Amino acid sequence: MMRRAFRPAARPSWAHFASAVGFGALGALGQAPWSLWPVALLGFAGLIWLYKNVTSAPKAAWVGWAGGVGYFAVALFWLVEPFLVDIARHGWMAPFALFFMAGGLALLWATAFGVARRIGGVIALIVLWTAMEMLRSVLFTGFPWATIGHIWSDHPIIQLAALGGTPVLTFLTLAISAGPSARKIHVGLIIAVVLLLASWGYGAQQLATNAAQKTGKIVRLIQPNAAQHLKWDPEHVGEFLQRAVDLTAAPADTKPDLIVWPETSVPYPLNEAPTVLEAISRAAGGQPIIVGGNDRVEDGWRNTLTLLGPDGGRVQTYHKYHLVPFGEYIPFGETLSQFGIRGMASRDGGGFSKGSGPKLIELPGIGAALPLICYELIFPRSFRGLARPNLLLQITNDAWFGNISGPYQHLAQARIRAVEQGLPLIRAANTGISAVIDPWGRITAHTKLNEASYLDANLPAPTQPTWYSRLHDWPVQALLTLLLIWRIAARRRVSIDHAAPQE
Repeated sequence: MMRRAFRPAARPSWAHFASAVGFGALGALGQAPWSLWPVALLGFAGLIWLYKNVTSAPKAAWVGWAGGVGYFAVALFWLVEPFLVDIARHGWMAPFALFFMAGGLALLWATAFGVARRIGGVIALIVLWTAMEMLRSVLFTGFPWATIGHIWSDHPIIQLAALGGTPVLTFLTLAISAGPSARKIHVGLIIAVVLLLASWGYGAQQLATNAAQKTGKIVRLIQPNAAQHLKWDPEHVGEFLQRAVDLTAAPADTKPDLIVWPETSVPYPLNEAPTVLEAISRAAGGQPIIVGGNDRVEDGWRNTLTLLGPDGGRVQTYHKYHLVPFGEYIPFGETLSQFGIRGMASRDGGGFSKGSGPKLIELPGIGAALPLICYELIFPRSFRGLARPNLLLQITNDAWFGNISGPYQHLAQARIRAVEQGLPLIRAANTGISAVIDPWGRITAHTKLNEASYLDANLPAPTQPTWYSRLHDWPVQALLTLLLIWRIAARRRVSIDHAAPQE
């Protein structure tokens, strides 16, 4: 069907096409840092209205694709930032990366719109659109960044993530947006308003009745603010390392129980720098300290988080296992490196090698933590198959993401992960935003972007396990399946009735 859909003759009018791009762009304004949820709902409502007013599945697929291009081009505009760190080497890739990412992800929306048009009805579109947003979290290793449901990350409706994760937020968003396209518009608008108010009321009630409980443990987050284009410059490496050491040793009213440095904050191979690690532990006054760096291993490099003991010894180590495609590795990297094509954060041809998988680390006096390095936080499946920890711990180098939207969207996803799991989350980011987040997604303390600083904050306590942490995506998947079966059955009944001979 997709081949037929993208024939020139199948395209809708240019007015419909341009409108779809514009409505998709409006939908993206619900994402951080803008968080304009009314504008986003208007954008999605516009796309649903266009879908209802096209006459064929191929035209609907075009509307979906155009809407997706507008949405992802705005929501993921920060993707050009990593290519501008080394303009001479990577700058030429920036427009291609954004276009192909936006156009490629938009194919999933095109599929949803085209297939839904064949089945018929707005419900089919809501179901398939939600399913495609879920699919992109796993397809080709997954990229669930700027999922539709993320527009609620800064609003009380985020609390629904504890029940059904991001998929239930996406489904709700599209259901509300479909109100103006109902057959009886006044009924559709009433249902949309009821859904919005009920969801908002539930979230507000959760926030009002659940004050953050403090553990009494103080964590210090180190933000050295090493600009990405200078981070590995030999003339600046020592400066950034010393800055992090000084921030670690800064006096405090209450001695921190844990100190956390961001991703790749130690500029030397961790397994070859015992004296550096000893100096870091000495600056920490013997307190447990987590640092990020790289390990040199037989099959290349590994992006590493390690817990240091009082003498600088490595007590526990975690290696990042969910690598960033075309960032930390490139398929056929050894061959492509001969032509100068490498992952932007990679070393030596194929880039980084992956770790063995998720694991918990034990923090003295605090308990078990699930370590996450940068990109791993955006995947809800990173949290499955392990015993429940006491907290989520992310180290990241958001200097790659620029200053406009990337760091804020990454922080927004951290808030959603905390709500989904009912766990506090601490994140140390190189250039910011470092933060402590409670189990209801509230930011209890944070740094500013692009500021060298440290943050001392009380660690919130976890809540009881949430429904989502126990059941994951199964309830939403079951709901979508049942709704789709119902719509297909209803369409078949209509077809049979029309085909029946009239007496």
